[in-house]
Amino acid sequence: MRTSHFVKIAGLTLVAALAAALPGRSAAPLEIDNVCAVFSQKAGWFEDWQQAAEETQRERGVPVPVLMATLRKESAFQHDAKPPRTFLLGFIPWKRVSSAYGYSQALDGTWAQYQKETGNASAKRTNFKDAVDFVGWYHDKTARQFGIAKDDAYNLYLAYYFGWTGYGRGDWKERPGLQAYARQTEEMARDYAAQLKTCGQQV
Repeated sequence: MRTSHFVKIAGLTLVAALAAALPGRSAAPLEIDNVCAVFSQKAGWFEDWQQAAEETQRERGVPVPVLMATLRKESAFQHDAKPPRTFLLGFIPWKRVSSAYGYSQALDGTWAQYQKETGNASAKRTNFKDAVDFVGWYHDKTARQFGIAKDDAYNLYLAYYFGWTGYGRGDWKERPGLQAYARQTEEMARDYAAQLKTCGQQV
């Protein structure tokens, strides 16, 4: 009985471990303010977040710290993150405030545009590799449209939050709270850049 019980428990543990390692299905990293820890926790059999971020940097020209800070701010690296619901009559859970979803919190329409323009029709917002490439694609388009440097995390994030039309209109100029939010993203990108230089010593 003990042997069969052990085998059963071990089997369940293995199944759980395999499920956690599947792309886009793993839990968020425990330590999200240290990019070295994030990459260390997410280097597994089926996915390697650092490799995915570096591939996007090479392809899109957006630095890894900016990519990761954007994802950190948007979803805290939760694969199934969603915006809060509104409430009908003040207490009945109703529709969500937007269609934002996944690591990148991409809207339905913008994600569809990404899929069409990149030819990646099977891309999923719950898959980290797809999500980080989406962020790189979006920031790259922002940089080219508005002449923003690809390491300017502050303005790139403002455009990411408000959308290209809203950013172009200057909607963010009267929103000091969201400007502060973008500054936090900029600071996180700087922290991540410094941490990346010491990752080999930390992990």
